[in-house]
Amino acid sequence: MSLIDTTILFVKQKLENAEAGHDWFHIERVYKNALLIAQEEECQLEIVKLGALLHDIADSKFHNGDETIGPKTARAFLEAQQVDPATINHVVNIIENISFKGGNFEKKFSSIELEIVQDADRLDAIGAIGIARTFNYGGYKNRPLYDPAIAPVLNMSKEEYKNNESPTLNHFYEKLLLLKEKMNTETGKKLAQERHRFMEVFLSQFYSEWEGEF
Repeated sequence: MSLIDTTILFVKQKLENAEAGHDWFHIERVYKNALLIAQEEECQLEIVKLGALLHDIADSKFHNGDETIGPKTARAFLEAQQVDPATINHVVNIIENISFKGGNFEKKFSSIELEIVQDADRLDAIGAIGIARTFNYGGYKNRPLYDPAIAPVLNMSKEEYKNNESPTLNHFYEKLLLLKEKMNTETGKKLAQERHRFMEVFLSQFYSEWEGEF
């Protein structure tokens, strides 16, 4: 069995009971997005594949905010597969630097492979799938759909973003609508345009229905 096939099997097993927005199907979509973007970039394809497959292997949101579990889990798995240290370090760096974290997180590592996987992950956070994932997570955390009295908080620090418990609709303004301008690759930027427009249409319809307008 190839390393990629072994990794897919490992991820499926680890995320078997994961929250629906961060389950194997999320990983699979990000993987497909990453392969699509990688076609247009000069990159190390194996690192892109491994980064996409392992980027959410242990999301800190589901581990009491511990951001070290994901990188540790990925490293242990890759070491067990006897992957070379340079590849392991690169994949771990992708996992450590991929997250949005309020948009004010300063990346300590950069590579085209990180940019590809980050774009692939962000594409799954917007558009129709992004809307579905956002409300699924809001329901998982028992948050209100919307509260007109609670305004979105922009320019949050990493810690503020991490501890934010605002209504689900606020997440569009605090993250989702910001992602179009944060895409790294030309393919990512192009794909983000339509998904961004779809969210704007959704929000317009949401507010009309909320106010009972016709």
